[in-house]
Formats: sequence, structure tokens, C-alpha cells
Amino acid sequence: MGLDGGRLVWYSCNRPAVCLWEGKCLARNKYPEETVQKILDTAERLFIEEGYDRASLQDIIQATGLSKGAIYHHFTSKEDIFYSVCDRIGRRNAEILAKIRDDDRLNGLDKLRNMFKASMHPERQAKMFCMMPYLLDNAKFLAAEMQSIFAEVAPDFVEPILRQGMADGSICTDCPKELAEAMMLLSDIWINPIVRPSSPEEIRARCALYNQLFSGFGVSGLIDQEMVETLTHYAEMARSQTPSPQEKQ
Repeated sequence: MGLDGGRLVWYSCNRPAVCLWEGKCLARNKYPEETVQKILDTAERLFIEEGYDRASLQDIIQATGLSKGAIYHHFTSKEDIFYSVCDRIGRRNAEILAKIRDDDRLNGLDKLRNMFKASMHPERQAKMFCMMPYLLDNAKFLAAEMQSIFAEVAPDFVEPILRQGMADGSICTDCPKELAEAMMLLSDIWINPIVRPSSPEEIRARCALYNQLFSGFGVSGLIDQEMVETLTHYAEMARSQTPSPQEKQ
């Protein structure tokens, strides 16, 4: 993981075209956006191929062909790079979900079902499931996921759809904000197989209970059989990506 010792010190204001890394002056990159893109593209590929725990910062440095200082010019750690990679994937997914939310042809319930289906898109979600460590093993990642639910996913995507469903009669609730939060906490934390090791039987049982819990709000069969099978597949992927105790050392 290895480069925690090099601290990056930025001038706080009127910064000249250099930064300091381990006390050495580095010329500012003339094309910083291209360098950041290269780092993130390389890191995303390595995280998908190896998983977060197995891919080291040294691996990223070697694969990019950049110097240690060039990496630290833009990122402070492997974790910092990982958050940026996840943020970039999240922005791509948000664009897709926003199109569903804003589709005037669908009622609230149909939008909700389409949004859940889109969130399980194999190509996009497979990347995340290959990359992520189990969230219960990393409190920062788990906290970031929960923060995303409360600050972005529930209020920006799910709640507006629930409110539309209330207006068009396809969804029955007097508490759209709380229902949006509950739906996403249970799906993203309780059901999500990346949070903790889960067997296919456990995933199926949670999905069945999830559908029962929310059927009273008119949201029946939100997680259909195809999605259940996709989730059980992701559970197996996540378990296969988990490094052994020897690899973690």
C-alpha cells in the first residue's frame, strides 16, 4: 500500500507553479486534468481486476508510468484515489437515474421499478462489486455509503418519484422522505451483498422480506426474480474477491 510517508504540502494561497512532496519542489503539471484522468482510469481498471484490498498504490504508480511525486501531486493515498474513482462511477450512474426520474411518460411506481432495475445493470454494478471491500470491514466506506443515501440518493432520486406516485395514485404513503430513506437503507445496506459476506439463500430471503415490507405502500414486487438472481451473483463475486488473511498482511 506503501506510500503513506510522503506528505503533500500545498501553499494555501497565491500558490506558485510548484508543490512540495517530501521537501522537494515539483513543477506543476501543464496538463493536470489529463494526468488525473490517467490515474483514475488506471486505478479503476486495477481495482476491478484485483479488488481494492489487493491493488496497491505501488501497482497504480507502476501501471501509470508516473512518478511517486506525480501521484501525490493529485492524491494523498490509495483511499483518496478510490473515493475519486467511486465518485466518477457515481456521477455516471446519477445521469442514468436522473433520466428515469425525469421521464414524463412513466408514473411514480413504474419509475421506481425502472430505477431499481437500472441500479442492478450488470456492467455498471459488476465494476463496483469487483472493486469494493466488504463495507463492514471499512467504517469509512460504510459511512460514505450511508451519507450518500441520506444526502443524495434518497432526496434527489427516490423521494421525488415517491411524491409523483402519491400524486398519480400509484404509491400510497404520507411519509415520502422517510419511506425513501428506509427503502434505500434496507436495499443498499441490508440487502447489498458487498456490505458483508452473504450466501445466495440469505440474499433471497432478504429480498422476499423487502418486497413484503413495502407492498403495503403499493410498491409490490420491487425486487423481481431477475434482480434477485443478479444480487446472488454479485454476492458470489464479492466473496471471490475477498483476499485471504495472508494477502491482507
